[in-house]
Amino acid sequence: MKINTNDILNSILESLDQVDYIKPEDIPNIDLYMDQVTTFMDEHLASTKRYDDDKILTKTMINNYSKNNLLPPSVKKKYSRNHVLLLILIYYFKNILSIKDIETVLTPLREKYFSGENAPGLAEIYREVCEIEKSRIEPLKASVQESYEKSCQSFPDMPEGSDRDELQLFVFICSLSFDVYLKKTMIEKLTDELSKKSED
Repeated sequence: MKINTNDILNSILESLDQVDYIKPEDIPNIDLYMDQVTTFMDEHLASTKRYDDDKILTKTMINNYSKNNLLPPSVKKKYSRNHVLLLILIYYFKNILSIKDIETVLTPLREKYFSGENAPGLAEIYREVCEIEKSRIEPLKASVQESYEKSCQSFPDMPEGSDRDELQLFVFICSLSFDVYLKKTMIEKLTDELSKKSED
Protein backbone atom coordinates (compact mmCIF):
# COMPACT_ATOMS: atom_id res chain seq x y z
CA MET A 1 0.00 0.00 0.00
CA LYS A 2 1.40 3.39 -0.98
CA ILE A 3 1.93 5.81 1.89
CA ASN A 4 0.74 9.24 0.84
CA THR A 5 3.14 11.38 2.84
CA ASN A 6 1.85 14.51 1.13
CA ASP A 7 -1.62 13.85 2.54
CA ILE A 8 -0.04 13.26 5.95
CA LEU A 9 1.84 16.57 5.73
CA ASN A 10 -1.29 18.47 4.68
CA SER A 11 -3.18 16.94 7.60
CA ILE A 12 -0.41 18.01 10.01
CA LEU A 13 -0.30 21.57 8.67
CA GLU A 14 -4.09 21.77 8.76
CA SER A 15 -4.08 20.64 12.40
CA LEU A 16 -1.57 23.39 13.22
CA ASP A 17 -3.97 25.94 11.75
CA GLN A 18 -6.62 24.70 14.19
CA VAL A 19 -4.42 25.18 17.27
CA ASP A 20 -6.02 27.56 19.72
CA TYR A 21 -6.01 28.05 23.45
CA ILE A 22 -8.56 28.38 26.21
CA LYS A 23 -8.84 32.08 26.85
CA PRO A 24 -9.02 33.26 30.48
CA GLU A 25 -12.43 34.82 29.81
CA ASP A 26 -13.71 31.37 28.69
CA ILE A 27 -13.14 30.10 32.23
CA PRO A 28 -16.12 30.68 34.53
CA ASN A 29 -15.54 33.54 36.93
CA ILE A 30 -16.94 31.51 39.81
CA ASP A 31 -15.25 28.78 41.81
CA LEU A 32 -15.95 25.28 40.51
CA TYR A 33 -16.34 21.89 42.12
CA MET A 34 -14.00 19.15 40.90
CA ASP A 35 -16.64 17.58 38.61
CA GLN A 36 -17.23 20.97 37.00
CA VAL A 37 -13.49 21.44 36.46
CA THR A 38 -13.07 18.05 34.76
CA THR A 39 -16.15 18.69 32.59
CA PHE A 40 -14.85 22.14 31.58
CA MET A 41 -11.44 20.70 30.63
CA ASP A 42 -13.00 17.79 28.71
CA GLU A 43 -15.19 20.16 26.71
CA HIS A 44 -12.50 22.71 25.91
CA LEU A 45 -9.56 20.38 25.25
CA ALA A 46 -11.39 17.55 23.46
CA SER A 47 -9.74 18.48 20.14
CA THR A 48 -6.29 17.78 21.61
CA LYS A 49 -7.06 14.11 22.30
CA ARG A 50 -5.33 11.52 20.16
CA TYR A 51 -7.91 8.82 20.87
CA ASP A 52 -11.56 9.28 21.81
CA ASP A 53 -11.17 7.45 25.11
CA ASP A 54 -8.12 9.48 26.24
CA LYS A 55 -8.67 11.27 29.53
CA ILE A 56 -8.00 15.01 29.63
CA LEU A 57 -8.32 15.33 33.40
CA THR A 58 -9.63 13.09 36.17
CA LYS A 59 -10.25 13.57 39.89
CA THR A 60 -7.27 11.33 40.60
CA MET A 61 -5.02 13.52 38.44
CA ILE A 62 -6.15 16.68 40.24
CA ASN A 63 -5.53 15.07 43.63
CA ASN A 64 -2.07 13.90 42.50
CA TYR A 65 -1.19 17.37 41.22
CA SER A 66 -2.05 18.83 44.62
CA LYS A 67 -0.05 16.13 46.43
CA ASN A 68 2.95 16.83 44.19
CA ASN A 69 2.82 20.61 44.77
CA LEU A 70 1.85 21.41 41.20
CA LEU A 71 -1.50 22.81 42.22
CA PRO A 72 -2.53 24.66 45.38
CA PRO A 73 -5.25 22.83 47.31
CA SER A 74 -8.89 23.64 46.68
CA VAL A 75 -10.72 26.01 49.00
CA LYS A 76 -13.79 24.36 50.53
CA LYS A 77 -13.61 21.78 47.71
CA LYS A 78 -13.81 24.49 45.06
CA TYR A 79 -11.31 25.54 42.41
CA SER A 80 -10.74 29.09 41.20
CA ARG A 81 -10.01 30.40 37.73
CA ASN A 82 -6.31 30.39 38.67
CA HIS A 83 -6.54 26.69 39.54
CA VAL A 84 -7.97 26.03 36.07
CA LEU A 85 -5.20 28.08 34.40
CA LEU A 86 -2.55 26.01 36.18
CA LEU A 87 -4.33 22.79 35.23
CA ILE A 88 -4.26 23.83 31.56
CA LEU A 89 -0.50 24.49 31.78
CA ILE A 90 0.05 21.16 33.55
CA TYR A 91 -1.94 19.40 30.82
CA TYR A 92 0.46 20.62 28.14
CA PHE A 93 3.65 20.24 30.20
CA LYS A 94 2.96 16.67 31.28
CA ASN A 95 3.43 15.40 27.71
CA ILE A 96 7.09 16.37 27.75
CA LEU A 97 8.24 17.02 31.33
CA SER A 98 8.47 14.98 34.50
CA ILE A 99 6.22 15.86 37.46
CA LYS A 100 9.32 17.16 39.30
CA ASP A 101 10.25 19.46 36.40
CA ILE A 102 6.68 20.74 36.11
CA GLU A 103 6.75 21.54 39.82
CA THR A 104 9.99 23.49 39.34
CA VAL A 105 8.63 25.44 36.36
CA LEU A 106 5.31 26.26 38.04
CA THR A 107 6.64 27.09 41.53
CA PRO A 108 7.17 30.83 40.79
CA LEU A 109 3.64 31.09 39.36
CA ARG A 110 2.16 29.22 42.30
CA GLU A 111 4.07 31.19 44.93
CA LYS A 112 4.06 34.71 43.47
CA TYR A 113 1.07 35.09 41.18
CA PHE A 114 -1.56 32.54 42.16
CA SER A 115 -3.18 34.58 44.91
CA GLY A 116 -3.71 37.56 42.59
CA GLU A 117 -1.94 39.93 44.97
CA ASN A 118 1.01 40.54 42.62
CA ALA A 119 0.97 42.02 39.15
CA PRO A 120 0.87 40.72 36.53
CA GLY A 121 -1.93 38.33 37.43
CA LEU A 122 -1.85 34.68 36.46
CA ALA A 123 -4.44 35.23 33.71
CA GLU A 124 -2.26 37.95 32.17
CA ILE A 125 0.84 35.72 32.29
CA TYR A 126 -1.09 32.85 30.72
CA ARG A 127 -2.50 35.09 27.97
CA GLU A 128 0.97 36.48 27.15
CA VAL A 129 2.43 32.98 26.82
CA CYS A 130 -0.43 31.81 24.60
CA GLU A 131 -0.22 34.84 22.31
CA ILE A 132 3.51 34.28 21.82
CA GLU A 133 2.86 30.61 21.07
CA LYS A 134 0.17 31.49 18.53
CA SER A 135 2.63 33.80 16.76
CA ARG A 136 4.98 30.83 16.34
CA ILE A 137 2.53 28.68 14.36
CA GLU A 138 3.52 30.00 10.91
CA PRO A 139 7.29 29.63 11.49
CA LEU A 140 6.62 26.12 12.84
CA LYS A 141 4.64 25.23 9.72
CA ALA A 142 7.55 26.43 7.57
CA SER A 143 9.98 24.31 9.60
CA VAL A 144 7.77 21.22 9.29
CA GLN A 145 7.44 21.81 5.53
CA GLU A 146 11.24 22.06 5.24
CA SER A 147 11.73 18.81 7.19
CA TYR A 148 9.19 17.12 4.96
CA GLU A 149 10.85 18.31 1.73
CA LYS A 150 14.27 17.12 2.94
CA SER A 151 12.85 13.73 3.88
CA CYS A 152 11.38 13.42 0.36
CA GLN A 153 14.89 13.83 -1.05
CA SER A 154 16.27 10.95 1.01
CA PHE A 155 17.13 7.58 -0.56
CA PRO A 156 17.25 8.99 -4.10
CA ASP A 157 18.82 5.80 -5.48
CA MET A 158 15.95 3.59 -4.37
CA PRO A 159 13.25 2.84 -6.93
CA GLU A 160 9.95 4.62 -6.37
CA GLY A 161 7.46 2.60 -4.43
CA SER A 162 6.21 1.71 -0.98
CA ASP A 163 9.65 0.81 0.42
CA ARG A 164 11.11 4.21 -0.41
CA ASP A 165 7.93 5.96 0.79
CA GLU A 166 8.18 4.08 4.08
CA LEU A 167 11.82 5.06 4.60
CA GLN A 168 11.15 8.69 3.70
CA LEU A 169 8.31 8.74 6.22
CA PHE A 170 10.73 7.29 8.79
CA VAL A 171 13.22 10.08 8.01
CA PHE A 172 10.46 12.68 8.41
CA ILE A 173 9.46 11.21 11.80
CA CYS A 174 13.13 11.17 12.89
CA SER A 175 13.58 14.79 11.84
CA LEU A 176 10.56 15.94 13.86
CA SER A 177 11.64 13.75 16.78
CA PHE A 178 15.12 15.26 16.77
CA ASP A 179 13.60 18.75 17.08
CA VAL A 180 11.57 17.57 20.07
CA TYR A 181 14.63 15.87 21.62
CA LEU A 182 16.75 19.03 21.32
CA LYS A 183 14.03 21.26 22.73
CA LYS A 184 13.33 18.85 25.58
CA THR A 185 17.04 18.84 26.43
CA MET A 186 17.07 22.65 26.46
CA ILE A 187 13.96 22.76 28.65
CA GLU A 188 15.56 20.35 31.12
CA LYS A 189 18.72 22.48 31.31
CA LEU A 190 16.65 25.62 31.91
CA THR A 191 14.59 23.80 34.53
CA ASP A 192 17.79 22.66 36.29
CA GLU A 193 18.96 26.29 36.39
CA LEU A 194 15.59 27.38 37.78
CA SER A 195 15.84 24.66 40.43
CA LYS A 196 19.35 25.79 41.43
CA LYS A 197 18.21 29.41 41.64
CA SER A 198 15.35 28.49 43.98
CA GLU A 199 17.79 26.66 46.27
CA ASP A 200 20.10 29.72 46.61
